[in-house]
Amino acid sequence: MRVLSPVRDKFIRTVRGAVQESLATLVRSGADAGDEQTLRASLQQLDDFFLLVVVGEFNAGKSALINALLGEHVLAEGVTPTTTDVQILRHADHADAAADPGVRTITATAPFLRDIRLVDTPGTNAITREHEMLTERFVPRADLILFVTSADRPFTESERQFMARIREWGKKVLVVINKADILTAPELESVKTFVGENVRALLGFTPELFAVSARGAFKAKSEHDHAALAASGFPALEDYIRTTLNDDERFRLKVLNPIGVTRRLIEKYHALVGDRLELLREDVATVEGIRLQLDGYRREMTRTFQLRLADVDNVLHQFEKRGDDFFEETVRIGRIFDLLNRSKVRADFERQVIADMPRQVEERVAAVIDWLVASDLQQWTDVRDRLSRRRTEEADRMVGRLAGGFEYDRARLLDTVGRAAQNALVAQDHQAEAVRLAASVQSAVTSAALLEAGAVGLGTAVSLLATSTAADVTGILAAGVLASVGFVVLPRRRAVAKRELHARVASLREELMRALTAQFEGEVDRSARRIEDAMAPYVQFVTGEREHLTTRRADLDALRARLGALEAEVSPR
Repeated sequence: MRVLSPVRDKFIRTVRGAVQESLATLVRSGADAGDEQTLRASLQQLDDFFLLVVVGEFNAGKSALINALLGEHVLAEGVTPTTTDVQILRHADHADAAADPGVRTITATAPFLRDIRLVDTPGTNAITREHEMLTERFVPRADLILFVTSADRPFTESERQFMARIREWGKKVLVVINKADILTAPELESVKTFVGENVRALLGFTPELFAVSARGAFKAKSEHDHAALAASGFPALEDYIRTTLNDDERFRLKVLNPIGVTRRLIEKYHALVGDRLELLREDVATVEGIRLQLDGYRREMTRTFQLRLADVDNVLHQFEKRGDDFFEETVRIGRIFDLLNRSKVRADFERQVIADMPRQVEERVAAVIDWLVASDLQQWTDVRDRLSRRRTEEADRMVGRLAGGFEYDRARLLDTVGRAAQNALVAQDHQAEAVRLAASVQSAVTSAALLEAGAVGLGTAVSLLATSTAADVTGILAAGVLASVGFVVLPRRRAVAKRELHARVASLREELMRALTAQFEGEVDRSARRIEDAMAPYVQFVTGEREHLTTRRADLDALRARLGALEAEVSPR
């Protein structure tokens, strides 16, 4: 890696460009600071020496293994944890890397370190959370991982958990069973089978596995005892490292390192984006459900309103019928002297025809108003309950899967809609709202009838209209009677009186129905608009985030394909 051919240099630049573009996309997709730092470190590793990271439990013999590889007693060995920091071993002739908190650099003259840097990590079963974070920070940067387990305690639970985390990064792993000399040949074969099967189950492939005695190898090297060195099993490991980690393989693993780290993070945030899109998809369905509910609300309100209008109209029909009956009974030759008494006719008309018609109209209109107010409250209740169910379903399914600004903003806006619904329900004063609507209807009716808008109630307004009708009709009757009396004139005056009554009732009906319909339509729109206005910020957020996340997912898909192509280009065929 110190001197690159033009072809390899170009490939390195291509990989670096793809990783840098991926980094920018991942940041836009919500990558946390830790993942961003990991990817940057992996990118920087492209320019550094090949990194061989040694992991395992503290008593597995990692330090002894490293000393045997180097042929020098560089690291302390013991039965208690001796490595409390991450230690980087480099060749004494090479410049030191940048200082890293919690990381100690050790120099040695071993030829093994001329093209490779070794990283010794704290034992997986004896490190603090801080040390564990340091160790895991180096795992993504590793070009190759040497996993050391002990023959007397092979593949412990802490090693299994650590191996599972290694699997997430897709690293190439060599497995070394140390202290092989304490077992018989059949026992060693059994341990190798056990470790191989467990590692394969975790990583999905059969690892390269070596059984060695690190201390025996170091002693044999120190004493130049070739037979003992062969018996230690160490030469096979060294030969594999020497032949496998040649220039070509080191280059391949080196460039696969940032590619693998990037692909792993792309998969992580691709899944996160997918979770968020699924959440938004269900939010869109909730919003659409509320909109359909409002459309259904309008249709149902219109249908029911027509029935309630018919109930009001029926009062006017009864009034009209009583008027016809009154004229048939009153405007005839046998009642001629009564007809000459205008005040009596009017009083009889008011008593027999008008009767309690104003009260009936007011009661039915009040029922319509109460229904409007109750329907508005029911809409807010339905919205509140729907959003409450949405939050409950989300809490059950999405716990721990989403975090960050997206979830905060979404939850805040969702709660805003829910609070608006709850506030509408709490603040709504049914009686005050009914009074407001009644006053609005009364004002529309009285203004249309050219009466004073200050009438005390709708019943009063209708009463004034009806009384006006009585005055006009009785005036017609009196004028007709005074003009002439006879069998021909009275029927004609009766017909005129009926037509006038029908015209006045029709006018009253028209103005009352128009006022009620206009008020109804305005209130239904007002109710729906208040809900839509309350939902608007959340709907805008959902729409905008869905478009944003769809774009991010497409970007991640493209990068995943690009990195896959680069990986295939350097992978063995």
